[in-house]
Amino acid sequence: MGKVVGLRFVTFATAVAVAAFIVAVAPGSSGRVPDWAAPQIATVVSHGLMGASSTHTFRPNAVLTRQTLSDLAFELQQQLASPPPPPPPPTTTGETTTSDDPGTTTVDTTTDTTTTTTTTTTTPTTTATPPPVQNGSSPVTMAGLDTKLVNSLGLLHAAKEFNQGARAAGAGIPTRFGTEAVARLLGLRINHPTSQDFLELRPQDTATRAETAYSAAQILGFGWLDDSWQIAWAKSAADSFTLPQLNVWQRRILTVAFSKIGMPYIWGGTSDGPEAPFGVLSRGGYDCSGFVWRVYKLQSYPGEGRLASTIEGRTTYTMSVEVPPSERIPFAKLQPADVIFFGARGPRSTGAEIDHTAIYIGNGWFIQSSDEGVALAQLSGWYKREFAWGRRPLKEAGLEP
Repeated sequence: MGKVVGLRFVTFATAVAVAAFIVAVAPGSSGRVPDWAAPQIATVVSHGLMGASSTHTFRPNAVLTRQTLSDLAFELQQQLASPPPPPPPPTTTGETTTSDDPGTTTVDTTTDTTTTTTTTTTTPTTTATPPPVQNGSSPVTMAGLDTKLVNSLGLLHAAKEFNQGARAAGAGIPTRFGTEAVARLLGLRINHPTSQDFLELRPQDTATRAETAYSAAQILGFGWLDDSWQIAWAKSAADSFTLPQLNVWQRRILTVAFSKIGMPYIWGGTSDGPEAPFGVLSRGGYDCSGFVWRVYKLQSYPGEGRLASTIEGRTTYTMSVEVPPSERIPFAKLQPADVIFFGARGPRSTGAEIDHTAIYIGNGWFIQSSDEGVALAQLSGWYKREFAWGRRPLKEAGLEP
């Protein structure tokens, strides 16, 4: 999970090749891209979404337009709204009479049509039409796709809670922070196999219809929105998101970390821009240790002193064993901006068993690059069981007592 065994730097020739490749497989181009979203496209088409009559006419590599996205959000809301309650059972109007047998009562079920005639009214079926949007043919970015879908799920307030929690602690955040946090918690993005990292799109890249179909199929799997445990869980997570007040250096570190939210997972990736760390061309992104490397090693901070040299190794393993056991930080003493490590045996793990790393942000939350790309997560469940130890680069660099 995010572990790498080395690092290669992109040469000028490779950079030129990356640029040429990105043009070749840009959304709407004729470049051949594996039909990775075929099951999700079939699901979307079967629900009559995104204006395609069949999977053959879907155009998976075409750009997502504002009108198509608006239509999709509207139609998802229509299809996943809770069904109306069933009508009450019919009632029978009768007249009670007394039989010849004393003490026996019978019910006359003959309906007097002159007084009890029932009229059944059939409500005409109406098909709601999605409203037109301005500049409907304009393309939509991946961040725009996530924002629209999160809003359509009724989770705008949850997104705002994530924004408010980070800002209240003093951290700077990008405008997409809250909606990306929610979208990633819901699993609305796919992590492409390493060999297909060239398919990974950054938040600022134009969304494709295939990526949109994947997200839509995920949402269709939630069931009725009012009863969805996924929606309820996202709301609960957002309600609990608070961070402690950050000091100056914690704020600087987490502001950089938060600026990467929504970036894709790229094996060996350390950059926002094009690179090919293991021979697979990509637009940019991070693996787990590459994300920590980017925040602590590659970022320049005013007055940082020895900060950039505190982390020396590029891999998760080497980062984890650079501090002696006596300086390793247990779960109960974690502070914002600590680098945290995970292993198969939790605190009893050896360095060789450490296979994942992230950055702690406080109050049981951390930020990482994993299957969901750069995203927020709670230090609970599997993560808490396999938490091994942390290290505090800010203290190692003499920037904190």
